[in-house]
This record gives sequence, C-alpha cells and structure tokens, in this order.
Amino acid sequence: MLAKMTSKNQITLPKAVVAQLPPSEYFEVEAVDGRLMLTPVRLQKADAVRAKLAALGIGEDDVRDAVAWARQGA
Repeated sequence: MLAKMTSKNQITLPKAVVAQLPPSEYFEVEAVDGRLMLTPVRLQKADAVRAKLAALGIGEDDVRDAVAWARQGA
C-alpha cells in the first residue's frame, strides 16, 4: 500500500493496516536500514510527564527546588 507524506512530514496510515493493530494514539518511530518502523505504544501519564521533564533538562533537584520556592509564599 502507498502512503503519501505531506509537506509537513505527515503520513496518513491506511485504514486496512491500522485495523490490524491494537488501538494506539502514540507510536515509537525508528529508521532501520532505510525503512520506517512504527511500533504502537501505550503511554502512562506519568511516563509522558517524565519524558517531557527529561526533554526540558529538568531533574529531581530542579523539581525539589521549585517546590521549596513555591512553599515559601504559603
């Protein structure tokens, strides 16, 4: 089956292919030997938050300091 990539790098997955997968909103994407590999994943909300914090470079010390700072005004 063919799928076209738009100018915004978006691809619509064919319905016949998606019907064979478990319901998923997110996919792990890898490039392997010139092919795209999509693997359905199920994120737990805590995992999504941890991933976002890691992407922003925010660690445990930063969170602890932010909580301490916020509690000073209480």
